[in-house]
Parts: sequence; structure tokens; C-alpha cells
Amino acid sequence: MDNWDEVRTAYQVARLGTVSGAAEVLGVHHATVIRHIDAIETRLGVKLFQRHARGYTPTEAGQDLLRVAQATDDQLNQLVGRLKGQGDDVSGELVVTSVESMSSVLVPLLARFQEEHPSLTIRFLTGARLFRLEYGEAHVAIRAGAVPDQPDNVVQPFRKQRFALYAHRDYLAEHGPFTGVEDMAKHRFVCDDDTISKAPFSRWMREYAPEGTRKFRVSSMNSILHGILSGAGIGFAACWDADKYPDLVQVLEPRDEWQAPLWLVTHVDLHRTSKVQTFLTFLKNEAKTWG
Repeated sequence: MDNWDEVRTAYQVARLGTVSGAAEVLGVHHATVIRHIDAIETRLGVKLFQRHARGYTPTEAGQDLLRVAQATDDQLNQLVGRLKGQGDDVSGELVVTSVESMSSVLVPLLARFQEEHPSLTIRFLTGARLFRLEYGEAHVAIRAGAVPDQPDNVVQPFRKQRFALYAHRDYLAEHGPFTGVEDMAKHRFVCDDDTISKAPFSRWMREYAPEGTRKFRVSSMNSILHGILSGAGIGFAACWDADKYPDLVQVLEPRDEWQAPLWLVTHVDLHRTSKVQTFLTFLKNEAKTWG
């Protein structure tokens, strides 16, 4: 690309969604932003944005540009910081992605980290889609299961996420006690609607809970927890989530076969930046206090 200014302008428009927002961040007139967008679209021969009354929405091509430009912008900012002797600065965006079941512990932690670094913008992403570090979609990923094997990623073991089987006190009062697998047919269960989920506890539930007992099926761990809390049935929850609710009863203790190993993943190009290293140190120290 001949003109980095145009790419940077398109990146800010994609990130903020409006010409005025991009103009303010870049310190230019809004007409300059529009001129840059028109020029880069003409040069590439593709539409990067859908224009509408609320602003600009990136097309698929625009999303591709956003991912690459974000990673490049991060690296350039870090380089400038080092050259100016400001390598300790923690600012800009920090994008963290994790399995959804960690939201309850990570969101308060991220809020505290931002308090310590007020010039930082936090973006916390969860969902079924795997956010790709090599495209600049995230700085730090917390992933569960088998060791991530994507090339150019730095992978560190983090800890294990413990799961147990829980029921609400009111559910047990109405449906009777649950003592183990022998009681499965007498109860109903809250479970993952994904019938091919590789989560260890999901596989166990599919194997041991008779088909007719899996009455309440949802698409996220957060919904499973709220299903258990509402008395819809017995289900799996992360221990650090369930411990917050005194009316939940642990009917089966955590087992090794249900545990999910967690991994800290960063891209090699950004792994040693001050922003990433500062957050990783903070995260590891905080994790020592988790039950």
C-alpha cells in the first residue's frame, strides 16, 4: 500500500464507525477522512464500507483491513514508544478474548487493570468463534482444551477450570436428592444444546444423562448457570461461579475428567510488548487468589 495515511484513516473509521469520530482521533477535518476513504476504495477497487444514516459499517473487505491495520498500528505504536524511551507506557487498546465461562472472574479483573492504567481501552470478547491473533483480532487469548497449535503463537499453561454438578435447593426439595449416576433417570438436566461439544463435562452429560432427561438445553455456559439457578434442572457450572450463590448445592464434586485446562495465548509479534506483558503479569498474580 502506497499511502499509510489512507489505511490508518480507514482503520479508524472501521473501529469507530463514524467519519466524525475518526476525524477527531486523527486530528483532521472530516472532509479529509472522506477523501482518504474514497481514495483507498478506488485504489483497491473494492468497497470497504456500507454507508448508512448512523455511520459507516465495514464490509467483509473492510473487516479484513481492520484486522491487519490494527495489528500493524499496535506494532508501530510500540516501536515509537521504545524509540522515545517510553516503553513502559500501557495505553491504547487491549483486546482480550476468553471462553465465556470465565467472564464472571475476568470482567472485574479487567476493570481493576483499567483503573491502574486509565489511558487504556479494554475490549473483552467472548463467543463460539475463535478470534485469530495472527489477524490482530486480540492481544491475549485464554483458551480451553487441547494445547493451541496455531503457528506464530506463544502458548503458556495457565490453570485448570474446575467444574462440578449443581442443583438449586428448591429443585432438590421438589424432586428429591441426587446422589450419583444411579439417580440420573429420576431427574432433569440443564445442558449444552451443542450435541458435538468437546467440553469434557458436556461429553459426560451426553453419555450418562438419558435422552429424555435433558429437558433444558441452551447455547452458553452463562445460560446453563442461570437455568440451574431458576430450578430448571441439574447442570454443570464452573466452581468459581457456583460458589457465589449460596442456594446452589454441589451434588457431585469436581472430577479430573471434567476439568478443562486453560492456556494463555499471545502472538509472537506482540508477546513482548509492555502492554501485553504488564497484563499477563497482572493476570497471573490475580489468578493465584482464585479458589
